[in-house]
This record gives sequence, structure tokens and C-alpha cells, in this order.
Amino acid sequence: MNSSHRPKIAIATGDAGGIGPEISIKSALAPSVRNSCYPMLVSDPILLEKHAKASGLSTKFRVIERFDSSQWRPDEIAVLDPHFAGARDIQLGEVSARTGSASLAFARAAINAALIGMVDAVVAAPQNQRAIALAGIEFDGYPSFVARETGLPPHDVFLMLCFAGTKIAHCTLHVSVKEAIALITSERVFRVIAATDRALRRLGVLSPNISVGGLNPHAGEGGLFGTEDAQIIRPAIEKAAAGGVRVSGPYGADTMFHRQGVDAFIVMLHDQGHIAAKLQAPHATAGLAIGSPVLFSSVAHGTGHDIAGKGVASPAAMLEAIALLAAVTPATASIDQPAQAPSRA
Repeated sequence: MNSSHRPKIAIATGDAGGIGPEISIKSALAPSVRNSCYPMLVSDPILLEKHAKASGLSTKFRVIERFDSSQWRPDEIAVLDPHFAGARDIQLGEVSARTGSASLAFARAAINAALIGMVDAVVAAPQNQRAIALAGIEFDGYPSFVARETGLPPHDVFLMLCFAGTKIAHCTLHVSVKEAIALITSERVFRVIAATDRALRRLGVLSPNISVGGLNPHAGEGGLFGTEDAQIIRPAIEKAAAGGVRVSGPYGADTMFHRQGVDAFIVMLHDQGHIAAKLQAPHATAGLAIGSPVLFSSVAHGTGHDIAGKGVASPAAMLEAIALLAAVTPATASIDQPAQAPSRA
């Protein structure tokens, strides 16, 4: 890629006691990453040195205040320090309130860097739900965190899982099935269709083809197994199609993924999409938050505290996430506004 068109990507290093710093450093060093974008780690530099030394990674960090591609040095990794108190004292393998707080402080600083135009996109290493809970912070996943940090309602940013050319967007995520069913309204289904269409266009798909899955078995089987598919989901699909989106459904979630020529699938419930993704790409799935003012991706695996600092953590999912965002050049990096009617303009 021409260096003048490489996007600048912030990498928030995730839970400070887990494998996040290690896979972030490995990713920032990877030739595929350095040839396609300008990576910048968002973390505590002393913490990074600790993880690098333990993992046998030889590198040089340069702490910066602003990220300018003219400052790029091929033999260094740029680091934006959020100045989180106590981060440098965190031990490898530690699960605590401060590791949970640090992970979100790193992500918050990266999102802010995107909001002010310092970077074009953000990739986040995994966070640890238990550590965040110990910190007393409300958190149910990166999409809702991105929503809150960008001034949106927590359920108005959606998750799209991406792996090996397959993309699966979710209408609901980390809520009980009972709450998810209550959240599934025609307006919400329409918004996730619109957000999916816009995200695909930003990723270079000129005329996206979207398939929407149903809520009930066999998408209700004509009302035999429930009426939500016909009364809630189908009207949203028809409204989006009337606005110019190439979208069809609802289809039974158990057979939909066999459809050919589809750029993205939309599912109603967390497990409908995650089971498919984790069966097909258990260690190489990237999660893209769509519908917000920030292009944000994360990895769909855990924090690996048991192997932190051993140098064996695989950056495959992180590399997948970065590659996904590296396709977006600075000229196209401004995100669409959420919850607008889709348009073919």
C-alpha cells in the first residue's frame, strides 16, 4: 500500500495482566501490519517493556503525544501513554480491579484519539470481565462501551464478527434471552441492517448483499413457531429494501449461513452468530463495532492469564482485526452517523 494512504491504527492493549500486551506488540511488529498501516500502541510503556522482556520480544518503544505518520520510525513502536496510575506495577497473570480499570483506560484513550482525528481506527486486545467487575465498572462488551464513549445509547452500537470473508452482525448481544427478545423491535432490526450496509460500504463493498436470520426456529415457519419473524423482522427488512439496501429474509438461523454470494449475515441473538463463528474460526475471529462515530475492532478470544509472559500467545485474531481495518484508508475513515435511513446515494 502507498505509504501516503496507510491508515493510522491505535491498538489498545487490553487487560494489563493477560496476553493483550504481548499480542499487541507482536502485531505491531508483524511485517503485514507495518506494510499496511501505521500502528500505535495505547498502553503504559513500562508495562509494555515488562511484557516484551518476559515474552522474549526485542523491540524499542517511543512514547509520543501526537501520532503523525511523518514521525514514523521503522525500527520503533509508537506508544501513546494514557497515564493510568499503577499500570506499571501490574504483574503478569494478575486479575484485579486495577487490571480491569487499566484495560478500559487504554481503550478509552484509543477511542478519544480516533474522535479527535489522531488515528483512523482502533483495535482492542481482549478485556477480562471479572477484572472489570472487580473495578465496579458497568461493562457488557466493547460495542456498548464504544457507544457510551461516543455519546450513544449502549444498545445502539452493534457487533459484527469477521473471519475468512464471513461477516455476522448481531441485533442483540450480552443480555439475557428474555431481555434480547424485548429489545428486538422493527426499528432496532432496521437500524442494524442500516449499520451493516454502511459498514460494508466503508470496507469497500460497493453493493452489499445482506441476509437476515429469524428469531424462531425456521424463522417462524409461517407462524407455526411464533409470529415475531413475520410481525417484527420482515417489516424492518422491507423498509430497508425500500430504501435501496439489498437485503432479504428472514431465514432460519440454522440454514442461513449456507447462502452464497452474501456479504454479511444478521442474527437476532448472541449465540446464533457466535456459535457459527467459533466453530469455523475459534482463534481468528475479529469483532467490529458498527454504528458509531469510531471504527473499532476487537478480538473474539479471552485474556489468557495462564500463559501471560510465556511468549506463546498467538496474535492471529489481532492480525485479522488489523487487516480488516487496514483496508480503510484515511480518506474513507470517517464513520457514518448511526440510525439514519439507508441510502443508495
